[in-house]
Amino acid sequence: MDNKFNKKWLMVITCLMLLASSVLCACSNKSTTTVVPLNGAGGTFPAPLYSKWFAEYATLTGVQVNYSAVGSGAGITAITNGTVDFGASDAIMTSAQVSEAEAAHGPILAIPTTMGAVAVTYNLPSLGNGQLKLTGTVLANIFLKNITYWDDPAISSLNPGADLPHTAIAVVHRSDSSGTTYIFTNYLSQMSQQWSNQVGTATSVNWPGDIGGVGSAGVAGQVGQLTGSIGYVELAYAVQNNMAVALMQNSSGNYIAPSVASASAAADGVTLPANMLIMITNSRNPNAYPIVGFTWILAYVNQTDKVKGQELVNMLWWAIHDAQQYNNALTYPTLPATAVTLAENEIKQISFHGQSLLNQ
Repeated sequence: MDNKFNKKWLMVITCLMLLASSVLCACSNKSTTTVVPLNGAGGTFPAPLYSKWFAEYATLTGVQVNYSAVGSGAGITAITNGTVDFGASDAIMTSAQVSEAEAAHGPILAIPTTMGAVAVTYNLPSLGNGQLKLTGTVLANIFLKNITYWDDPAISSLNPGADLPHTAIAVVHRSDSSGTTYIFTNYLSQMSQQWSNQVGTATSVNWPGDIGGVGSAGVAGQVGQLTGSIGYVELAYAVQNNMAVALMQNSSGNYIAPSVASASAAADGVTLPANMLIMITNSRNPNAYPIVGFTWILAYVNQTDKVKGQELVNMLWWAIHDAQQYNNALTYPTLPATAVTLAENEIKQISFHGQSLLNQ
């Protein structure tokens, strides 16, 4: 009887030891799982926000996301060449760019992450922040070099009583291929037929003059150094560098400062397409700042590395949800709810061998 009892307990103890060993083995395997870094490149427009996002994400998950703010054009080239895990652009890819990317690696997605205002910055010691009013037509004529002095009647008539000096206007623009330029020139093309005909909308254009700067940081630096200059940067760069920004007249005739609220208003009432490729410059909303655009992360539907593809999907899902809490403090609006839903549908398409990588 005792032998049977002892054998029974021996079997129980053996089973428990085997179970414990299995659990320890599983935990050991889990703890030694390699954390795969992600590499991305693209627009400087969202770079201040992405820097914050990816630092927080690394703290939360241990996943390092390396992002190079090289401009939207370079980001499109990088994802097309397959040298990064994701690209980033504030410009809508051209049909030729899409064809080239898809010929290389299959269908490509443009997943919205945020939106932002392109601020018109200026360096006039006689005028403080928000003391300069401009219309889209006047702004286009400044960048066309039709207006070359700050006290030109076209500017002074918009700013009665302002101390506008008889100083030559130094126009500063992006010298690299830029999504910020795409948003800016898209707006100018709507405001000026001459601009539309002569220069047009693109990430890189033939500027009528004067000074080029690499990246938003480069433009901000040039405007900050040159008295009498004017340029355009994503609002975060203007705020970080304590730069004066102009009030721009919107489609309702109101002069609006760039801000989180006025940028958010640009998307209100807009029907967003399923692929989220839409320009929202010159919004009809009376409270909207007129030079606003979305920015997108570019990712392929068909992932060739399951582990890395899984990390990419996890990061993107976090970016359009939890990461949005960091946007406003850095002057970027949160994604509208409709945009989040459309972005979710895009992320669900990312797959490995035809199987969605979401929640695997």
